[in-house]
Amino acid sequence: MTDPTRLRAPRRDATENRAALLAAARTVLKRDPEGSLDEIAREAGLSRRALYGHFASREALVLELIEQGIARITARLADVSHPEPLVRLALIAARLWAEVRDVRVMAEFAVRGPHQRLVGARLAPLRSRVRAAVAEGVADGTVRDDIPVNTLARLLEGAALTVLDEAARRELDAATGHRLVVLSVLSLAGLDAAGAHRLVERVPELGRVAEPATDGTAQDGAAE
Repeated sequence: MTDPTRLRAPRRDATENRAALLAAARTVLKRDPEGSLDEIAREAGLSRRALYGHFASREALVLELIEQGIARITARLADVSHPEPLVRLALIAARLWAEVRDVRVMAEFAVRGPHQRLVGARLAPLRSRVRAAVAEGVADGTVRDDIPVNTLARLLEGAALTVLDEAARRELDAATGHRLVVLSVLSLAGLDAAGAHRLVERVPELGRVAEPATDGTAQDGAAE
């Protein structure tokens, strides 16, 4: 049996190389979703052989980016709260946009690519919160009741993804994307345009552009 006192942490250079490869992958895939491992290795200042020392394939590298992004998003959205369920729904969507707006290609990989089942499972707690807020809003009369709760929750999620699609096509700035996400969610939830704008004016948080995480994982993630 291995003596646990003899186990050592990974060498610092190996840890730093892995982080450099992940950062390079985010940069390359943002520029070109079909970016190769050679391009990623060059961006990181490492050899292809060094890359394979950390990731067995491009798929493994992309999967780690997605896993990191999901973890970051889940953590960042955990503290989104508001007593009004309709406002809570819009704030969740706005925070999600803030977290993925700079990595939109990876976000598309996550939600539309071959890993979407995995992503769905990891995001199940967040989706449960959305469904709960929809149900609460239906109960208090602030959210439309002509669409089943589960269906409406999926449509609200789809609204955020639609903004991602638009952003990928024409490089939406942070403020424009935030506004589109908030207004799309409020509209789908049952407010007309005038009602949505009144709500945004009444609740300052809805008009405030959320900022992504600024720690070491701020760019890890679910996407571009």
